[in-house]
Amino acid sequence: MKCDICGVREATVHLTEVINDKVTKLHLCEECARKKSEEMQSHFGLTDLLAGLMDLWPSMAEDRVRREAGVKCPVCGMTYQDFQKTGRLGCGQCYETFAKELGALLRKIHGSDRHAGKMPFKGKEALKEQKDLQRLKTELNELIRAEEFEKAALVRDRIKDIEEKLKEQG
Repeated sequence: MKCDICGVREATVHLTEVINDKVTKLHLCEECARKKSEEMQSHFGLTDLLAGLMDLWPSMAEDRVRREAGVKCPVCGMTYQDFQKTGRLGCGQCYETFAKELGALLRKIHGSDRHAGKMPFKGKEALKEQKDLQRLKTELNELIRAEEFEKAALVRDRIKDIEEKLKEQG
């Protein structure tokens, strides 16, 4: 398939735009995709988006003081103001240095500051069993403390079944 813009090179990037319920599909070569990306960033820059979201988030006085004091990453020397300008962190340590500020920003953008991600179908079942196992172990401890040994024995047996099933899978 040829690029929709230049019509010369092979399309390797496929974009789908949805604007006002109207779907537009673009098939682009790498060069045209790069130009389109630069064009979009000039109109809707990630940096501007992040900066706008950061300004919208009501900051706590302590966080504002930290930002204005110019707290720097001890590894790369980046400040939070540098991050606001570029939309990029300098190194892995920046995540810890600016954890409070980034947590608020991530909650604003994603609704959470924890990454859930996607899992392969097989992994979902194993994860569910791991969570069930953790829950049952907690339940077992509570039943033992409450001296409900008959119920505890049933929960213990369910724990053993799940552990055997997990051993067979892994």
